Amino acid sequence: MDYDFKRPHWPENITAFRMSLFKARDWWASVLGEGEEFDQGCLCVGDVDNSGSGYDKIVVGSFMGMLRIFSPHPAKPDEPTEADTQLLEVQFPDPIIQVEMGKFVSCSELLHLAVLHPRKLSVYAVSGTAGNVEHGDQYQLRLVYEHNLQRTACNMTYGPFGGVTGHHFICIQSMDGMLMFFEQETYAFGRFLPGFLLPGPLSYCIRTDSFITVSSARQVECYRYETLAVATDADTRQDSDQQSKSSGKRLTADWTLVLGEEALDICVPNTSSAMSSIFVLGERNFFCLKDNGQIRFMKKLEFNPSCFLPYGSVSEGSTNILMCNHNNMLLVYQDVTLKWAAQLSCVPVAVRVANFPELKGLVVTLSSDGHLQCAYMGTDPSFFTAPKVDAREVNYDEVDTEMKMLQKVIREATKTQDILPRAETEEELTLTAIVSSNLDEVSCAVIPEMNDMPVPSVTVKVKIKSRSTVQSPKMTVCVQPPLAVTQDQFVLESMGSGCELVVRFSAFLNGHYPPADMCGDIAVSYSSATGIPRVSQCKFSLPLRLVCYPSSAIKNAKYKITVDTNKPPVNLNEVFPDFSEKSENNDSSALGFQLITGSRVIVLASKTSQRYRIQSESFEDIWLVAKELVQRFDQHFASLGVKDFRNSFTGPIPLPEYFETVDYHFELRVNAQKYQDLLSERAVQFRAIQRRLLTRFKDKTPGPLQNLDTLMEGTYRQVIALADAAEDNRERLIQAFTRLRSATHLLILLLSLWQGLSSEQTAILEATLLPLLQDTPQLGWEESVDAAVSHLLKTCLSRSPKDQAISLSTGPLTIPKDMSRLKKHITLLCDRLGKGGRLSLSSEANVPTTVMMPVGCESIPEPIVEQEEEPPLQQDAAKYIKKKQPSKRIKSKSDSSKESSREKKEKDSGKDKESKVSSKESKKESKRESTKESKEPSKDKESTREKESSKESGKEKTKVSRKSSVKVKEKKSEAGDS
Repeated sequence: MDYDFKRPHWPENITAFRMSLFKARDWWASVLGEGEEFDQGCLCVGDVDNSGSGYDKIVVGSFMGMLRIFSPHPAKPDEPTEADTQLLEVQFPDPIIQVEMGKFVSCSELLHLAVLHPRKLSVYAVSGTAGNVEHGDQYQLRLVYEHNLQRTACNMTYGPFGGVTGHHFICIQSMDGMLMFFEQETYAFGRFLPGFLLPGPLSYCIRTDSFITVSSARQVECYRYETLAVATDADTRQDSDQQSKSSGKRLTADWTLVLGEEALDICVPNTSSAMSSIFVLGERNFFCLKDNGQIRFMKKLEFNPSCFLPYGSVSEGSTNILMCNHNNMLLVYQDVTLKWAAQLSCVPVAVRVANFPELKGLVVTLSSDGHLQCAYMGTDPSFFTAPKVDAREVNYDEVDTEMKMLQKVIREATKTQDILPRAETEEELTLTAIVSSNLDEVSCAVIPEMNDMPVPSVTVKVKIKSRSTVQSPKMTVCVQPPLAVTQDQFVLESMGSGCELVVRFSAFLNGHYPPADMCGDIAVSYSSATGIPRVSQCKFSLPLRLVCYPSSAIKNAKYKITVDTNKPPVNLNEVFPDFSEKSENNDSSALGFQLITGSRVIVLASKTSQRYRIQSESFEDIWLVAKELVQRFDQHFASLGVKDFRNSFTGPIPLPEYFETVDYHFELRVNAQKYQDLLSERAVQFRAIQRRLLTRFKDKTPGPLQNLDTLMEGTYRQVIALADAAEDNRERLIQAFTRLRSATHLLILLLSLWQGLSSEQTAILEATLLPLLQDTPQLGWEESVDAAVSHLLKTCLSRSPKDQAISLSTGPLTIPKDMSRLKKHITLLCDRLGKGGRLSLSSEANVPTTVMMPVGCESIPEPIVEQEEEPPLQQDAAKYIKKKQPSKRIKSKSDSSKESSREKKEKDSGKDKESKVSSKESKKESKRESTKESKEPSKDKESTREKESSKESGKEKTKVSRKSSVKVKEKKSEAGDS
């Protein structure tokens, strides 16, 4: 818009607005106090000091007992906000519930200020004295009279009760339903509302001389002042309700109207002497009633209102309403028609309209946390004009260079694909975890001994240092079971800037199976000086000595893996000094590790080569020792200054041994489901028998039980036995999952050593094969890994960019029927990695890189999966076969001189038809068209291909036999169809 609405203007023809288009224009604003609370009765406007200028002042009271009076005026653009806008600030000992202005003094017709406290009503006179110096006028608050209340007040209203002229009386509603009437300095009488439960909003209607409230029955009730005056006196009600009801008339409502919802506020504007309207703001609806209780109109609200204010309208017979909601919106209605909408900076709890010297009709709003704002609705004209751009010739070479640079920056930034941006500033709280190099002299373990071996513990010291003020820090320690700590929750004291705190705890083994991870996490949650919640984290690694002891080395074991290095063999006693001291033998080429809750693991160093063998009777127990061996080798050679040291693994990958652990875990999951189903059946049977027995026992003519008691006892025993078996299976499932995690960690380590994966690729592989920290009945390890591995095979590990899946299926994950599909996927994953596949989250990483295969390492053949088991892999295999066929035609093209011209035409037509097939497959057309295209080559062409394939070189014969057999089958099927 190009208009400047300096005065509130309500357009008559506008019916709807976009809520984000207009904003309330700030004219003056202030934030009152800190930590104070306000409600709808804490704001009133008027000429409280009786200056006679016709301009209003703002009076605000808070629940903290602070009374403030403001005379707002905007500051000049080149000057800061002046302090003289606040005329008065007084601290009262009691909370202020409500403030009102009226003629509350009998001997004066001036406006006075009534302040309602929970147990007191005070009336004050506000006066101003002209100042003699530049600091301005002085204002004083003088107490005229006060009333001590016998009951706790809730709210009040005022008006010329009984038709009195020139004065205002006050009515206070207490929390227990009593209306207390004060005729200025005198207490008049009190009345109890019938059927009272909780207090509601209260208002006074001048035209009918009645009081309107909303009861706990969610209905509007109207009581005439005359009826209240002659009803039963509430002052005699002290000990019993019956005492007050014995005399006087019973109080009854003049009329009632059921709302069906709680009311937030009631307002009766005095706009016309001929007709008065009662406005009721509900939680979801807005009502307008006549003074006899009939509904004039009603509007259903699509938002949660917070406050409202009816006032006079420019048109006859209608009323304007200011309504605020919890969406920070200020809405202007003319009856039920929306005329204007403006955005506010906060949610108001009270709204008023006031006149000030420079601007009349300003909207004054007050929020619950003390944001006081004077605003007007309209738009300010924008005088900004865009500067002219100097025309210049474009240097396309510079633009091209800049574009390439920006694209490179974008690629680098999207490689990590972090969800949250990394914080560049230093943390306010730094954590440092130090694990003791020696075990505790006195173990803190809960189980002191396992397998005739004492269980040790180790102390972890955490240093917490703050760079600024930290409030309410709480530290949490987390280790993976079966590891445990002496205390995992710490409530710390608030820390100032530069403070340092040390916290100690001990870690130990607390289960009869070896852990899969020796690392732990420490997190400290706290609030900054500004109240912002933050979290600081750090990790720590527990020593291997915590879960195993040195033992003698044996030469033979069931499971063996070999780790190669590129440096001469080292003395194992130097690499493991903490295990060599107590070892039973002095052989430097062999070292034994006896796990407290596992088998014995042996490390053998070759005396002639650069290899190290790790062997054990349990496959998953090798993981902890293998990880420790690789880490200590890196630390040992780094301390010697060797920079080109590298560990490697020559294969083959021990997938059969790994699949044994997977099968055992899957078997326990299936057993858990079976136990759950059986328990459900037996429980249903047990409850049915109980119902029948109960029916027999309640029968007046008891009959024989027909062995129902025996059947119930047998069912009960079965339920108990099944529950015990299910609990035992659950414990074994927890142990099996921990062992599966150990075996998976070992597989990831071997794959990274086998292909020399980077840390980023290893992290992707670990997230793929270890997506869960624990099994749940809703989601297990098998289906999660199957989905993750399938995603990699269809994206970054696909054979070519053309084979990459455009849209991936996102169906629900359920427990599989068997492990054949998962095993094939994991096998195919290892094969793709062995052929140079690169793990990456970006879409450009699907082109295999040339990787030298280690000596003695055979590639794993890719199985051709049947169509009903795995359609996506079947399509990949078909594409791979069709992609390889043109190479034969190229070779056969060199011998084209020996063929007839008819055979050449058939070859050319076959190429065209085959290219059509590939294009139709890429566009995902129907299978009917693709199979029709593949069946068209003639029998002569097939015989020619068979003759050419028999003349292939020795290099062609080295191909996988399974692939060639698939091609022969495809040719036979084509011949049969033709």
